[in-house]
Amino acid sequence: MFTGIVESVGRVTGVSGMRLEIACDLDGLEAGDSICVNGVCLTIAVAKGSTFEANLSEETIKRSNLGSLEPSSKVNLERPIAAGGRFGGHFLQGHVDAIATVKQVERRNGSVEMWIEAPPELMHYVVEKGSVGLDGISLTVTTIDKDSFGVSLVPHTLSASTIGEKRIGDTMNFEVDMIAKYIERLLGERIER
Repeated sequence: MFTGIVESVGRVTGVSGMRLEIACDLDGLEAGDSICVNGVCLTIAVAKGSTFEANLSEETIKRSNLGSLEPSSKVNLERPIAAGGRFGGHFLQGHVDAIATVKQVERRNGSVEMWIEAPPELMHYVVEKGSVGLDGISLTVTTIDKDSFGVSLVPHTLSASTIGEKRIGDTMNFEVDMIAKYIERLLGERIER
């Protein structure tokens, strides 16, 4: 379980088939640990010094943009929340639902308003003032229309993650609020009975 509060920005140092190598400044990483890479929960296969390697699955390639990463690509990193630890964002599983696309970017008085186009079948999970995960960042939805939603990015988020470098047409890994999915499933089963 993750919070969507980016701990570090790492850099892809190698791509070999379905395996990524990432350099970062996180200490104490070990083989077998979970780590959130651009919003995707991966298992560390090899940890050595300031780098780690993780394998990608076909499902990860299908639902995320990790397959398009190249050496020198920057990635948002977060370790799982420790039991009893501080919880600053919202519940993120690292189970990405789809790829979303940056539709519009507008700079406003030190912050940035960004509109994200998401797959239509997921938009009913997005609510104004609710939470979404984009590339592993917990963000609050500010506006919604039929095929997109807006988020407001403050200077800290822009500097502590990769989202400040996103431009129109760039993709991000999108995770909807997992509580909304569980509620829909539970209510759907009751209504069908």
